[in-house]
Amino acid sequence: MTFTERFELAPGYTISRVIRGGWQLAGDHGAVDPAAVTDDLAAFYDAGVTTFDCADIYTGVEAMIGDFRAAMLQARGANALARLRVHTKFVPDLDILPRLTGADVRRIIDRSLQRLRLEQLDLVQFHWWDYEQPRYVEAARHLADLQAEGKIALVSGTNFDAARVEEIAAAGVTFATLQVQYSLLDARPAGALAASCARLGTRLLCYGSLAGGFLGDRWLGQPEPTGGFANRSLVKYKLIIDEFGGWDLFQELLAALRRIADRHGASIANIASRHVLDQPHVAGVIVGASHAGHLPDTLRIGDIRLTADDRAEIDAVLGRRRGPDGEVYALERDRSGRHGAIMKYNLGDVMR
Repeated sequence: MTFTERFELAPGYTISRVIRGGWQLAGDHGAVDPAAVTDDLAAFYDAGVTTFDCADIYTGVEAMIGDFRAAMLQARGANALARLRVHTKFVPDLDILPRLTGADVRRIIDRSLQRLRLEQLDLVQFHWWDYEQPRYVEAARHLADLQAEGKIALVSGTNFDAARVEEIAAAGVTFATLQVQYSLLDARPAGALAASCARLGTRLLCYGSLAGGFLGDRWLGQPEPTGGFANRSLVKYKLIIDEFGGWDLFQELLAALRRIADRHGASIANIASRHVLDQPHVAGVIVGASHAGHLPDTLRIGDIRLTADDRAEIDAVLGRRRGPDGEVYALERDRSGRHGAIMKYNLGDVMR
């Protein structure tokens, strides 16, 4: 089975609509064998998932993908490698935001180029931790300067709200894409942000569509967990379930998704991902994976076409959700709140 859905983000720049995530390779989800990563990435590539997502702050992941690119070039040649798209992120530490300079931006981008073994980064997604530090527009302009030099093909953002996307665009930097958390549990991007992206031509790349695995068959009918989660991702998304309306409403959603999945011969995860892919302005969903074990199930997303009855059954549950409310990433940006308290704000090492 091969995943065939593609989306053209810019003339000559096409991605697979399912994107292989890289966060799980950073070690927070358990030990990673770098030697096995190349084989796993090749399995995704061969199955039609030819776009990979990573970040400068995902420890070791850019280098792993760089090693994969080198192995791909040696084994299959430049033509095969040209189909691969690698999206990384530019995430300066919270502590350095007040003194971030153009030279710092250049140094971080050059480091990603070196790790990924690229002469030009395909797409760079810019994240800024604290709007009280107002230099995000200046930083976006530095990225645009590097794009003009040929170091970056597409400048994009991640986790900015509508007002900042508009502000940065007014300063001359329109994001090609914006990576945001978007799922059946979290529809914050569907409001003002989607309207701004529609006007600017910015497409959404969505993480969290499976809520760290909560939107999957293994959680159907299970009692509410009270702690002891295996990784920080599960802690994060359990908080989103609480905002959504609590465990009972979440279980009603899973039950509805299971009924829909039965009609399509699919999994709950398939239906959850398809729902996000079908939302306006969405170019792709990022599916996290530490290995290729779930790849066959992931590929089935491309075969699913939700019906009007399917959507009505989902909407009957979503109509009773309580949240999360507010702007995209606002809860996570509040360092005094329970969502922000679990974030790690200083993961880079360029300024240390």
